Amino acid sequence: MNLAFTDEHEAYRREVSAFLKAHWVDASERDARAFRRLATQHGYLYRGFPRRYGGSEQPADPMKAHIIREEFDRVRAPRELGGNGPSILAPTILACGAEWQKDAFIEKTLSGEYVWAQGYSEPGAGSDLAGVRTSAVLEGDEWVINGQKVWTSNAHNSNHMFALVRTEPDAPKHAGISYLLLRMDQPGVTVRPLKQITGDSDFNEIFLDNARTPKDWIVGERGQGWQVSRATLVFERNAVGGAEVSAALFERLVKLAKTTELGGRPAIKDPLIRDELVKLHAMVTAHRAAGAHQLNQEAAGKESTPAGGAMTKLYGSTITWNIALTAQKIMEDHALGDLVEGAPGPGRWVKQFMNSIAAQIGGGTSNVQRNVIAERGLGMPRDNAA
Repeated sequence: MNLAFTDEHEAYRREVSAFLKAHWVDASERDARAFRRLATQHGYLYRGFPRRYGGSEQPADPMKAHIIREEFDRVRAPRELGGNGPSILAPTILACGAEWQKDAFIEKTLSGEYVWAQGYSEPGAGSDLAGVRTSAVLEGDEWVINGQKVWTSNAHNSNHMFALVRTEPDAPKHAGISYLLLRMDQPGVTVRPLKQITGDSDFNEIFLDNARTPKDWIVGERGQGWQVSRATLVFERNAVGGAEVSAALFERLVKLAKTTELGGRPAIKDPLIRDELVKLHAMVTAHRAAGAHQLNQEAAGKESTPAGGAMTKLYGSTITWNIALTAQKIMEDHALGDLVEGAPGPGRWVKQFMNSIAAQIGGGTSNVQRNVIAERGLGMPRDNAA
């Protein structure tokens, strides 16, 4: 596997670095929104989206995209907005949506004007997503939606939602599901935050009681929402399983070990903690190597397999979990610290521990990922119990 950058790539790196030095320097004048617009105009952000939709319309080049990520992260310059909209919904509409939907939704999503909740999970339909029971009935020019969604991240701050709903009640389980878009600020949509053990309320319940959305706010064909949702899931796994996240979290763990005392000395001098850090460093290095392999595959024009995406996501959530466990060992009783929003030190790491549990669920549970790897990657027979 050749991971070396060519002279052309290094020249491009210098170009990106020069742009950042020119436009992301004075901390007192930093305007993230204006910077994103400028970086997009120069071709560094939203590269896969056409200019008419608010992107920079650059040809696919995974090596250049990797250089941009590295250089922007090095100086902590803002990259694309995160969240369900830019990372998941916008690429789904670009891949599966009608032309008018691309014009209406993508640019406002990339800019942050439209903030999206993901209406997937329901009581009794979490990992078994095809079991959704929320219904949508077409009445004239509108869909009338009734049902409940749960564990919906950031719904309390969202003004739109993309949701899987059952439009063909008599169709087989994986058929008859449609992919609808709807506004959150309307009668019939009730959002109830769920109180977490950390004291936060990042997740929500959503109750849909005769909520309405226009007939043409459907992505893909009626009854074909399962196929559209699979495209969305690929984008979601790519968003949550990247090696950059694992590497940044590990660096913070090493800093914690250097600044926290354990047995009267810095925790990093404890042989058991050092052993844990070595194991985690190896895992992060392997994660980076796997990401580099996928990068090379993309650069060679080879499509990533479902098993490859599942591996990236599974390994990322596994590393996150193990880092959180090691942080608990380092902090000992300090891990019982105050869970104030944004608190540094112990409070922050306790939140990380809780989030590491959620990371094994979001984007498809770890057990689902293992089944995908076994069946689609290794060719093993289907697990009937699943």
